[in-house]
Amino acid sequence: MPAPRIVPEPTHLQSLPGLFTFGATTALKVSPGADPAARLLRTLLGPATGLPLPARPDGSVVLALDGALTGLGEEGYGLTIGTEGILLRAARPGGLLAGVQTLRQLLPVESLGGEPAPGVVWSVPCVQITDTPRFPWRGAMLDVARRFRPVSFLRRYVDLLALHKLNVLHLHLTDDQGWRMPVAALPRLTEVGGVPHGGAYTRAELAGLVAYAAERGVTVVPEIEMPGHVRAALAAYPELGNHPGRTYDVWDRWGVCDTILGVHDEALDFCRTVLDEVMDVFPSSYVHIGGEECPTTEWHTSPDARRRAVAEGLAGPEGLHGWFMERIGRHLLDAGRQPLSWTEDGTDLPPYFTVMPWRDSDHGRVAVRRGHRVVMAPHRTTYLDYPQSTSPAEPPGQAGEVVDLRTVHGNDPAPAEWSPEESARVLGSQVQLWTEYVPTAEHAEYLTFPRLCALAEVVWTGRHDWPGFQERLRHHRTRLDALGVPRRLSPTSVPV
Repeated sequence: MPAPRIVPEPTHLQSLPGLFTFGATTALKVSPGADPAARLLRTLLGPATGLPLPARPDGSVVLALDGALTGLGEEGYGLTIGTEGILLRAARPGGLLAGVQTLRQLLPVESLGGEPAPGVVWSVPCVQITDTPRFPWRGAMLDVARRFRPVSFLRRYVDLLALHKLNVLHLHLTDDQGWRMPVAALPRLTEVGGVPHGGAYTRAELAGLVAYAAERGVTVVPEIEMPGHVRAALAAYPELGNHPGRTYDVWDRWGVCDTILGVHDEALDFCRTVLDEVMDVFPSSYVHIGGEECPTTEWHTSPDARRRAVAEGLAGPEGLHGWFMERIGRHLLDAGRQPLSWTEDGTDLPPYFTVMPWRDSDHGRVAVRRGHRVVMAPHRTTYLDYPQSTSPAEPPGQAGEVVDLRTVHGNDPAPAEWSPEESARVLGSQVQLWTEYVPTAEHAEYLTFPRLCALAEVVWTGRHDWPGFQERLRHHRTRLDALGVPRRLSPTSVPV
């Protein structure tokens, strides 16, 4: 019997003879602290299997939290399946949640459906698994600023991330083309900035998403762009810009807009007010403040900005970018959060920022050597808005590159030639789905999969076994089919 085909591949897996079969009388034995994993298992298996999986002291499926299992770390787990029972153990709750996702993949693919599947025998192969992730940051960035997606889609996206043991959903909430995050003190941000390309979320929707994701081991990291990519905010509150008396519309084009925030006290207070609300809704220790693609032309032409540069002892208005990021970064630090930013190599940011280098591995290494903690996001291996192939049938996307499945699989966030000290500063990696060319939810899922499966493999196991990954992915594709993830696009999902 072939070894179970799990994505991402477990660190250690040994097949054993026999099967364990879930039935109407199967019960869970739940140790103290393991209740979240038990609830998740019931939630995920209930719709298709109809199994109640009650808790009983003599349950044959044991979920055990044991802090003495220190070798498993924060998210590792041990899973032993025998013919008479199952033992899932972890040192921390996150490990049990990861083990639940492995159990899902071991079950027949019908278990992933949302409707009852009568007549299926709910058996899993007997195995011994010990599984720990290579990196603590394993994620996906979703741009909901340029193309709004309802919370129902975000919850589905979270479920798909969790199935692949990815633990970060990075939400790009604001940009030139839209502002999706409500701020009670600044209602025009969503009244004006949330109109194009969709709408805006309510505070309750976002708080509910955070809780839903946490139940699945996923942290939602918010991103609020500043000091550039703020045209939607300036359409709502033009006095925050560099030209008093000017009015703005929310941008209806793609690319980099040259209108940016001013550097007067009112603009800085605006940023602090927004971020305070963001931190109130999102408990993530990281808060992303954008930071990249900020043309400084307006600062050079603004008398107020030039005066600010002189008053702060800067060489010129171009120095205001680092000055601005320092002030906002300190505000987050003072609140007990960690500032996070896009960058090329980190030279434009204080060393205490965690950074996402988007150019390439060499730029990431420069950032590491400057002392930054790094989440690698090189565009040639992680940007999913690039086409997946050169096929004429492939829908148009971002110009300039093709990022195919093997390219994503070849991404290495901490290459072997890096020193142990350099590699230790790499938190992990994530894919990015910018949505200028992604008009529908169907299109978003088409672009995400199966490339996200390759990223999951890179950041969890770290092996680069391309033939083995291809073989496992062939079976895993049947799971994606059961979940309704599209293999191709309908004509209505082609970009416009």
